[in-house]
Amino acid sequence: MADINVEDTLSALTLKEKIGLISGIDFWHTSAVERLGVPSVRVSDGPNGIRGTKFCNGVPAACFPCGTGMAATFNKDLLYKAGALMADEAKAKSASCILGPTTNIQRGPLGGRGFESFSEDPFLAGMVSVAVVNGMQENDVASAIKHYVCNDLEHERSASDTIVTERALREIYLEPFRLAVKYANPASFMTAYNKVNGEHVSQSKKFLDDILRKEWGWDGLVMSDWFGAYTIKDSIKNGLDLEMPGPSFLRTAASVSHMISSREINIQDLDDRVRNVLKFVKWCARAKVAENGPEEQNNTAETRATLNQVATESIVLLKNENGLLPLKRDETIAVIGPNAKYAAYCGGGSASLPTYYATTPFDSISEKLGKEPAYAVGCYGHKSLPGISTSPLSRNPVTGEPGINVKFYNQAPDLDTRTQFDEFQYQNSPLLLFDYKHPRIVDGLYYADITTEITPDETCEYDFSLTVCGTAQLFVDGELLIDNKTHQTSGNSFFGAGTIEVIQSKALKAGQTYKVSVQFGCAKTATIKNDSVLTFGGAISVGFCKVIDVKKEIQKAADLASQVDKVVLAIGLNLEWESEGFDRPDMSLPPHTDELVAAVLEANPNTVIVNQSGTSVEMPWLQDAKALVHAWYGGSESGNAIANVLFGDENPSGKLSLSWPLRNVDNPAYLNFKTVKGRVLYGEDIYVGYRYYEKLQRQVAFPFGYGKSYT
Repeated sequence: MADINVEDTLSALTLKEKIGLISGIDFWHTSAVERLGVPSVRVSDGPNGIRGTKFCNGVPAACFPCGTGMAATFNKDLLYKAGALMADEAKAKSASCILGPTTNIQRGPLGGRGFESFSEDPFLAGMVSVAVVNGMQENDVASAIKHYVCNDLEHERSASDTIVTERALREIYLEPFRLAVKYANPASFMTAYNKVNGEHVSQSKKFLDDILRKEWGWDGLVMSDWFGAYTIKDSIKNGLDLEMPGPSFLRTAASVSHMISSREINIQDLDDRVRNVLKFVKWCARAKVAENGPEEQNNTAETRATLNQVATESIVLLKNENGLLPLKRDETIAVIGPNAKYAAYCGGGSASLPTYYATTPFDSISEKLGKEPAYAVGCYGHKSLPGISTSPLSRNPVTGEPGINVKFYNQAPDLDTRTQFDEFQYQNSPLLLFDYKHPRIVDGLYYADITTEITPDETCEYDFSLTVCGTAQLFVDGELLIDNKTHQTSGNSFFGAGTIEVIQSKALKAGQTYKVSVQFGCAKTATIKNDSVLTFGGAISVGFCKVIDVKKEIQKAADLASQVDKVVLAIGLNLEWESEGFDRPDMSLPPHTDELVAAVLEANPNTVIVNQSGTSVEMPWLQDAKALVHAWYGGSESGNAIANVLFGDENPSGKLSLSWPLRNVDNPAYLNFKTVKGRVLYGEDIYVGYRYYEKLQRQVAFPFGYGKSYT
């Protein structure tokens, strides 16, 4: 990237070029001015891995532990190292700005993106942010610290008005951002979706100009969150430098030039916005990545070692009565639970990404033992059916490996004249086509045929499902099993753009191979029209899972537990339960989990419970459990890190980055967490997290900062 002279370039820009620079050109790129040598800058999600530019069939990346897990290390040097690795990952994706870290506060345990943020404590959140930002920026990749400020829940997040006292605003919610400015000087800030005390932050003079620039003396770029700009005049006048994504639906050449000529907007305000964009472009030249460059992998031994260290140090040992841990390799061990063979490596939304590899507790424990231990699922932990493309029973007919084959067409399946224009193989779930592009797509209309083969290992009933933004029909050996095309029902899938999950079961025979095919139509073919900005090409999830009798499976798990020396019981949440786009309704574990835990504990008291979640969950069986390990969403190395701690190859050293209430009703934000009639009242004031529990002498399951070790 070229190094530019900001003032000389600013003076040479035309009005149209200036207007072009203050908004993006697509989801991930700023505008270029080729004649003056101003390159386009690529930004990329964050916060726990660098996705690159594609939701659809993107290049895999390293996945780091979630924010609460990273903060639980309490290790500034290690977090700096993590930030440095994030910078390397960004360069591999030809990105010079990372959209992270997430520096918001966990007011309570139910926030959909609570796992992304670092802590309920502003000092810890601030100093973790400092370490990560310095790791990124001292390795020449810009940080876009987010979401400034009070973006602490997902419910009606674009319209929600946070009502908060000035004291709480200063001591709790602004403080981590202030610390980041003081000790790390992020190159950019991303504004919050919400309002604060009646005004959207993305157009607020108080927050963007008075506090951030004048009071704190910060001099970087302010960008909106995606689709988080709401006005033209106020946002330009008050300090929003860059509207994302593009093309802009607000800052068009016609609208802004008209407001300039009519003196509704002062040209000096526009110049201030452009100047900050140019300074940001100049800063990003440090990364030395190619403009619109390739996206590659950085899957090295060094990458894996760093991910393993961060994940291992994040794990918190909460209980260990009678020295139940560490496990010994000569003991008979059973591994039980819904998260045992499931890689819960990240939360949902913009924090999720396809990773180089994922490790499960079962596989990593097997590696430590040198053999596979006895196993039982007990119950399922999913909210919707697992993706058929991730099932070990599936075979892509092209590759012979688990996954699906996807072929694209311009015409509907019932037309004999249809011609194929694209094809790829896919192993993740769901298939997100929001940003899918091809030169042969006309007016955004296209279709896809999705195929795989299923060979069951057990004769029984299996569930299939379709969830779609668009239309879809599922066939098994040519027989229509699910119709999510003719009659569709709106749901909250795909950021509110999709249908409910439609499920149908079918009896399958062990050893017999079945052809599963899905006829998909893009978002334009949908018979329902949901209000969502993320429709574009559409999306689809094809689910598949064996039907189980939960009572019988729990009994099987208990029977197995009674036959071994010790049990590792892997439970928790996953990206379906904690995600951008919605808040959790309660602190409960998935259905039947508590029943499973109680049954296994009764069958074998020497059970080690491993919980994975980004924030706290209720544990009604806590008093009966002798050993409890909290493992967060540990990133690519999640399973390996869990095994490291369970077998004592690493001494657990993590400390809770948030308080762990006994029940949801105990938390300070319980009465004021949802947006009601357009506003959310921060009624707990400064008494967030441990401040509240200490002030009221309220008992918790585990306090902020708690964590045991083996020594």
